Amino acid sequence: MTIFISIYITLLGVILGSFYNVVALRVPVGESLLHPPSHCPNCNTRLKARDLLPVISYLLSAGKCRYCGTKVSPLYPLGEAATGLLFLWVYLQFGLTVNGFLGLLLVSLAVIVTVADLKYMLIPNKVLLFFLPLLLILVLFFLEGPLWQHLLGGAIGGAVILPFALLGGMGVGDVKLFALLGLVIGFPNVILAFLLACLLGSVVGGILILLGIVQRKQPVPFGPWLALGTLIAYGYGSHLIGLYLSFIG
Repeated sequence: MTIFISIYITLLGVILGSFYNVVALRVPVGESLLHPPSHCPNCNTRLKARDLLPVISYLLSAGKCRYCGTKVSPLYPLGEAATGLLFLWVYLQFGLTVNGFLGLLLVSLAVIVTVADLKYMLIPNKVLLFFLPLLLILVLFFLEGPLWQHLLGGAIGGAVILPFALLGGMGVGDVKLFALLGLVIGFPNVILAFLLACLLGSVVGGILILLGIVQRKQPVPFGPWLALGTLIAYGYGSHLIGLYLSFIG
């Protein structure tokens, strides 16, 4: 049964990932999610059903539009595949539980934020406001543990990013995002998430600079790393913090 559920959860994630791409690419620029229908951004040809199969259509068309030959952004298949794999990870980690459902919401938010931030260097308020009540309900009424840890996590999440935003190193969207994520994962996981985000962002950023893909002092989005650090802390926070304490104890 676990195998069938795993396959279903993964496919669900891939399909939802396709929709999350639409949300991430349209909401920041004020476009409707329904109109116009899916189309090639270069030739404006309306896409047919066979052009909209998550991941598969991209592979079959060799990453190009079938109508004009323009290269299709790899963000589309990567967003779809990442959502499917992360959905599978959440299910295997937490099962069909409240924590599992919360994990799926966190993955959904993370994927949308990542695609939007990579594309526009922007984290849309509308996306955060959509997820806010859903996450709050789970935190307030269904999760175990003291409420003060979540409130402190939200406060720390916003406070730790705010100085960077005031100095122009990050956007206000990062402050709002990490305050929301901190509220969900609570204290001390929020600190772990921030440290992981800084570490991952620095390592990957350094590699991209060495490869010449990114120039020094070129602005890079930090939202994806905050989201990834949060997912790692949510899944393995207790273990990682316990491991660290055992080394210094």
